[in-house]
Amino acid sequence: MVIIVMCCVISAYTGHILGRCWSIVQERYPRYRGPVRYPYPVIGQVTFGTPGRLLISIAINFTLFGVSVVFLLLASQNVTAIVKHLFKLEWSFCYWLLIVAAVLLPLSWLGTPKDFWPIAVGAMAATSIACVILVTNMALDAKKVPTVIHGEVDLVSFAAAFGTICFAFGGHPTFPTFQADMREPAKFGKACLIAYLVVLLMYFPVASVGYFVYGTNIKDNILETVSAGPMLTIVQVLITGHLVCSFIIVINPVCQEIEELLGIERHFGWQRAVLRSVVCVIVAFVALSIPHFGAILSLIGGSSTTLLAYIAPPVFYLKLAATEGPWPSFSVPLFEKVANVEIMVVGLVAGIAATYSAVSSLVSPGTFAPPCYISIAAASG
Repeated sequence: MVIIVMCCVISAYTGHILGRCWSIVQERYPRYRGPVRYPYPVIGQVTFGTPGRLLISIAINFTLFGVSVVFLLLASQNVTAIVKHLFKLEWSFCYWLLIVAAVLLPLSWLGTPKDFWPIAVGAMAATSIACVILVTNMALDAKKVPTVIHGEVDLVSFAAAFGTICFAFGGHPTFPTFQADMREPAKFGKACLIAYLVVLLMYFPVASVGYFVYGTNIKDNILETVSAGPMLTIVQVLITGHLVCSFIIVINPVCQEIEELLGIERHFGWQRAVLRSVVCVIVAFVALSIPHFGAILSLIGGSSTTLLAYIAPPVFYLKLAATEGPWPSFSVPLFEKVANVEIMVVGLVAGIAATYSAVSSLVSPGTFAPPCYISIAAASG
């Protein structure tokens, strides 16, 4: 619980300085003051040249692609449970994954985040209501669950938890894109702080109540742990709505960069529809191949999310402050420099440990889940 609060505070701060980095880049280089499809890699380009741009670009695409896979898996799990509870329909999770992917495919054709801000508002509202109902449901479960057991904490479990928590607060890959679309980009820092406070108000009660009520009985998807009933069904519907909305948001920057590389026009056209459909098909294939989202989540959180949220922003910020040129200079106070270095070091060490833990979990025989197409073939045969 301490790590949840700590990661939230640090993420809000690094999100703020990442926004400052983009503002500084625009002030120093007029060519970036117009519409920019992919601003985070531009910051890497300005600070460390082509290697910096490539590193950030690869990390962002890996993160957002992986997040899309996780969201698709979670949404499919929820749809499977909802249909089974309401309609007594025993369809395989793998079939529902294909159906959910088909529904999401045309929605991915939307343009940029400014074109679908109502979707983000809807996702936020759905999650807020779902968290209140979920915590209430867990509190009611506390009266009927058996004795709670809490497992011992070791380096592997700690690292896995850190990776998951980093994932939860790792919105940084899309932050500069959102800032570029804002009417008043200078207020991004304030928006980032408010957003993280709201997210913490949702995450912390769910995590703490779940810990004290269920202990080691919690599954990767807490909705598979909570007792069944109308409250759980409502939460599943709301969370599924959130996942659908979030999928559209996180897959968008990946598609935008590919469109930039291929020279596809910004306005809607058949090229955009075809490209984004192909991306969605690839996401679905990966989800079918690795239907075990917990380890994927920890892997992304420990590797690329840690890089983008806790290592790159401080490095870029300090680099921009130290770079001299024909522009107004600025200095970073000593205490802030020390804080940035500490964030980088802790992020690096914990990120390596979390990545190792996630990879070990993915290849462990006890946690390996066979691909969906193998399961379907076996059932058919």
